Amino acid sequence: MGNSALHIACVRGNDVTDAATFRLGRLEGLGDRLAELWAQMPAPKRIVACSVNAAGLKALEAAVSAAMQADVLVVGRDIPLPIDTRLDEPQKIGVDRLCAAVAAFDRLGQACVVADFGSAITIDCVNDAGQFLGGAILPGLSMGADALHAGTAQLPRVKLARPDWVIGRNTTEAIVGGLVFAARGALRHLAEAYANEMGHWPVVIATGGDAELVCPDVRESELVQAIVPDLVLRGVAAAYYRTLLK
Repeated sequence: MGNSALHIACVRGNDVTDAATFRLGRLEGLGDRLAELWAQMPAPKRIVACSVNAAGLKALEAAVSAAMQADVLVVGRDIPLPIDTRLDEPQKIGVDRLCAAVAAFDRLGQACVVADFGSAITIDCVNDAGQFLGGAILPGLSMGADALHAGTAQLPRVKLARPDWVIGRNTTEAIVGGLVFAARGALRHLAEAYANEMGHWPVVIATGGDAELVCPDVRESELVQAIVPDLVLRGVAAAYYRTLLK
């Protein structure tokens, strides 16, 4: 459960299937879809969630209760946080950041940077010991576009796109390029700073709805090694799997 959308899927081991997205405020049909997925899954099975949106989580739990008469296990509330941290107050961090980090580290087994380009942008670092060190939070691309439009007299609200230009030839191109290149530059700068802090270069993994705008063709990228759209969902499952091993 993010700031603007709910993402759901079935997870069986390392396989993530039947992914779907519901925008907050438009959750019609959520209970039916969850019931369909629930019926397809073999026992034993559980419903596990992480959330950064209290109202959205409440709506999710109500839909689950009505459709399946089941409970939702929530990471950080019912399930321990899935990764060791070096944070001052681990319980106050966005749990989605920790879930994305544990999913990336579990797959890689080495230091990594996890960049999530969603409503907000988070660029976080995990060391070689699998500890979440923290990171940075930036306004997301849509948030930045909204702020430029609302806070100025003449700048339009632009539609985001992957820029195929460097120098914007009009106001729209200048805004889109500015937003995307700023996010890309922040990722590069922070990845380099984290590398200097740790003493070696980490693997960089991107996720989130705007990842492909900010991180073009990863096959030719010297910065980002992979875009994993379902990274947080994988981390939610990993948080639950850890409880089975204890």
